[in-house]
Amino acid sequence: MPVSTGALTRERLFLLLIMRTVFWEDDSLKLIDQRRLPGSLEVAVCRTYGEVSDAIRNMTVRGAPAIGAAAAFGLALAANGSRARSAAYLLADIETAAQTLKASRPTAVNLAWAVDRILRSLGDKVDGRSVDGIRQAVINEAQRIADEDVEINKRMAEHGAALIADGDTIIHHCNTGALAVVDWGTALGVIRTAHGQGKRLHVLVDETRPRLQGARLTAWELQQYGISYEIISDNMSGYFLRSGQVQKVFFGADRIAANGDVANKIGTYMLALAAHDNDVPVYSVAPTSSIDLSLEDGSQIPIEERDPGEVLGLQLNGERVAPEGAKARNPAFDVTPNRLITAIVTENGIVHPPFEVNLKEFIV
Repeated sequence: MPVSTGALTRERLFLLLIMRTVFWEDDSLKLIDQRRLPGSLEVAVCRTYGEVSDAIRNMTVRGAPAIGAAAAFGLALAANGSRARSAAYLLADIETAAQTLKASRPTAVNLAWAVDRILRSLGDKVDGRSVDGIRQAVINEAQRIADEDVEINKRMAEHGAALIADGDTIIHHCNTGALAVVDWGTALGVIRTAHGQGKRLHVLVDETRPRLQGARLTAWELQQYGISYEIISDNMSGYFLRSGQVQKVFFGADRIAANGDVANKIGTYMLALAAHDNDVPVYSVAPTSSIDLSLEDGSQIPIEERDPGEVLGLQLNGERVAPEGAKARNPAFDVTPNRLITAIVTENGIVHPPFEVNLKEFIV
């Protein structure tokens, strides 16, 4: 049943604290529907891997770690839904689902990482194993991925919170909280942990156009946690950075190349440029599963282009802003060069430059 997002009652706070963004229940994958927030808190149910792929594409679920966990459970649905009577045929059905899920969104490496981890856990030789045993093994591994994500986020948050001083004002881009992961959060998880330590914080929340993940999701999360914030449009960040009103910039990562170039939500590069020009530290917070050592630098990271309608659909005073017949471009991500990144926070510690040397030392 949908839950209204009115005042934060004790009951709603309890729900927020126990509810994961991605969870397995009644042989189905359940997801907080992020298209509905902040208007209502609703749960979407996926019963097939095709529905999971659709949910990833249409951003019912979003955030690199969250879509990775969702894809892992998508393979569990594929295994349960297969009519195969032999281990070999079941594995073939799972591998078909894996290709569909991996194609859902190309930039976030966590998706492929989670799917490949499930496949590796099964191994090439499945002869002699029961189909029911394989199905349960996929569910178990998907659940491990989800559970590990929560612990990883909390470890990252502890490391990153040390970078935040009492009284800091922080610019945060996109949404990197509990909604972007299985639970807790990456960059916003760091802010949440610092707040829990008693540090007085204020967050300037980039709207994050065109889908407004900052204004819709990050602001909603900060409100639930009682953290001071104000929403700003993306093009206001330079003003606040240059006027000395900001001490730190935090954002997540959808993929990090071996040299420390960071692919993240569109607008991150411009924010990092402005911060660097004003000597404000820039921190990317991401699990090591987001680090792709197979790519030498950020130019090799595939960048998803989404429907131009997300840009052209903007309205003002109830009227369409763009003229009829207008065209648009809509890259969902950009790449921030490593020279603009002060440090990368992972679950295994804080990585400082030179990233091409130090990153691989933090992948255990």
